[in-house]
Amino acid sequence: MRVLLVEDDRQISDFITKGLIQANFAVDQAEDGETGLYLARQKLYDAAIVDLMLPLLDGLSLIESLRREKINTPVLILSAKRSVDDRIRGLEKGGDDYLTKPFVFGELLARLHALIRRAGGITEPTSLSYADLSMDLLKREVVRSGETIELQPREFALLEYLLRNAGRVISKTVILEHIWDYRFDPQTNVVDVLVSRLRSKIDRDFPEKLIHTIRGIGYVLKTPS
Repeated sequence: MRVLLVEDDRQISDFITKGLIQANFAVDQAEDGETGLYLARQKLYDAAIVDLMLPLLDGLSLIESLRREKINTPVLILSAKRSVDDRIRGLEKGGDDYLTKPFVFGELLARLHALIRRAGGITEPTSLSYADLSMDLLKREVVRSGETIELQPREFALLEYLLRNAGRVISKTVILEHIWDYRFDPQTNVVDVLVSRLRSKIDRDFPEKLIHTIRGIGYVLKTPS
């Protein structure tokens, strides 16, 4: 999942970004409202975290612009303003939730997940499965045919994305945008390397292969036809 973070305090921004990456989010950062608005117009985000006191364009104006342009990205407002009136105003302008500074990262993460679940109109699953492969999102465990498979964080994130989109062909560009927190040259082979590593753990010791290459397009998780 990809999040837009609009925060001008570099220390806070880096703190949030590090935590989100560890939670398998990809993060785009903006240090002012105008850049944040530009990014939100260019790409579909699962959620945005927006500070109110921003240079060039304040957070409320940014949110108003998004809603006026029918961009419905869920927005978590992050602000040092603690009054009830400030919270009400932020929600009335189009924010979906409001968290005051200082904050505990665990609460920010929980609120972010809740926003994404509500936006999708579904209850976030605690596990994913396909064929004989299963993933426990809470315990961060992967099992195939009763055998536990140890994955590194990016391998886990890639497999989670493939499981959530089982049967759909996912392009390398889309994988880059969802698994990494910064832009790579589209010609880079990092996706191929990561898929190869994941295959060696998910498919190598099993007769039925699940991860397939669609030449010139991308990858798909499916059972052989």
